[in-house]
Amino acid sequence: MELFSYMENYDYEQVVVCQDKLSGLKAIIAIHDTTLGPALGGTRMWMYDSEADAFEDALRLAKGMTYKNAAAGLNLGGGKTVIIGDPRKDKNEEMFRAFGRYIQGLNGRYITAEDVGTTVQDMDTIYEETDYVTGISPAFGSSGNPSPVTAYGVYVGMKAAAKEAFGTDDLAGKTIAVQGVGNVAYNLCKHLHKDGANLIVTDIHKESVQRAVNDFNAKAVDVNDIYGVECDIFAPCALGAIINDQTIPQLKAKVIAGAANNQLKEERHGSLIHEMGIVYAPDYVINAGGVINVADELNGYNSERALKKVEGIYQNIEKVIEISKRDQIPTFKAADRMAEERIERMRRSRRQFLQNGQHILSRR
Repeated sequence: MELFSYMENYDYEQVVVCQDKLSGLKAIIAIHDTTLGPALGGTRMWMYDSEADAFEDALRLAKGMTYKNAAAGLNLGGGKTVIIGDPRKDKNEEMFRAFGRYIQGLNGRYITAEDVGTTVQDMDTIYEETDYVTGISPAFGSSGNPSPVTAYGVYVGMKAAAKEAFGTDDLAGKTIAVQGVGNVAYNLCKHLHKDGANLIVTDIHKESVQRAVNDFNAKAVDVNDIYGVECDIFAPCALGAIINDQTIPQLKAKVIAGAANNQLKEERHGSLIHEMGIVYAPDYVINAGGVINVADELNGYNSERALKKVEGIYQNIEKVIEISKRDQIPTFKAADRMAEERIERMRRSRRQFLQNGQHILSRR
């Protein structure tokens, strides 16, 4: 790929390539934008088909974090790391300590966290070399497992979307179809069950489904049937790209609000469900509870303060809907616009500050 052309087209600030022969480390740190603050984004370890694929993934994910952090109201920019390797067999202590030293060398421009293929233990090893890491073990003052907090954010965001669709955010009596019942979705179901919602669930793991049936009196359906069930709200909490040409004609829900990343297979699918009158809570806005939670560690973690910030996802979904109506655009585009407007306001503020400073100096 033509790296500099790609960076210029999408306004990336920096890409750092890290190599350590002894440990086998091959990592790419992509920093997209630091207008709002240092770049925060996790470290993904994956077996990429090519180095070009790894670069593209790092860049794509870094830009996504810029928008996610901006939309969440965090004073943080967007960045991401990918480590090329098999997380099941290529990890070693030297690798993550070497990586930690590279992060330290960036002097706070980039802060990492756990992601696909990495663990809390890996973050603890990185922490041996740098303070610029979140999601470490609670013993070090960290927030611990982010799943319950992510679930809480999805829950409050779902209530905001329901208010737009039904005129009330009361979920009692609403039928909610939950696709995937992993750690985040299980905790989401706790909140929904407590509110008196009727749950329909599916998952590729039968034990996860049975747990939801036992604990929340949920109705279980086959993984291929979840899209067409009679429900008020569809909550995708597993795979990405599940809003597509095959699934959209089956949907009967008035709201789509779930924890899964990259729910729209293509942008046109977001436009299509908007035309159908479905209220869509954009994924990176509603599932931001985890990043809001780990970001609080940068101030010395306080769980009550973090949860209070996560509750702001309700207002963020309301703001997205407001922009969607104002500009007559689908909510997925409104979410991008909300993030871009916040970043641009900060850029203007900084430019004004610099101009004022230059004006004062010129008068002396």
